[in-house]
Amino acid sequence: ATSMTWAADPLPAPVQAKTEHYKKKLAEWAANPVIVAAVKEVNATAGLAGMNNGKWNDLDEKDPAVKSFENNKAGVLIRKWEEDTGINKLVLRDDKGNLVASSAKPLVYNNAARPVFVNAIKGQVWAASEIKPDPTTGIKSVQAGAPVMDGGKVIGVIHVGITAE
Repeated sequence: ATSMTWAADPLPAPVQAKTEHYKKKLAEWAANPVIVAAVKEVNATAGLAGMNNGKWNDLDEKDPAVKSFENNKAGVLIRKWEEDTGINKLVLRDDKGNLVASSAKPLVYNNAARPVFVNAIKGQVWAASEIKPDPTTGIKSVQAGAPVMDGGKVIGVIHVGITAE
């Protein structure tokens, strides 16, 4: 007998439609010149010196280092996009998974091991096939990510928590 336990239930139709909508939006956002420039800059400088997930976890959300990711050029743009009520977070990462910009303090500084990064860095827009609480916001969400490209080369990832409630 063939085991079907690996197959998750498909997303409910309205959530699937919303996910497809945001996958298209993510691809557009990823191509924005401000986003591409921000990722290129961080790739060239290797991000926040000495920062890691442990140190990031200890920082208050009002810490100037945290705020710098919300207030840089890409962060301002991302916060504007994140006002869209269909999503509950929007985060930009460099080619190593390090934070470039965000709408609020994400749970981790580096998400290189997370599916949303691992899949999108391969060059395709990706979305999870399940609804889970977002690690940062706690809101039931579908995670999605898109590669940030520069001249046909993947240089980073923009990812989102699509609100599923």
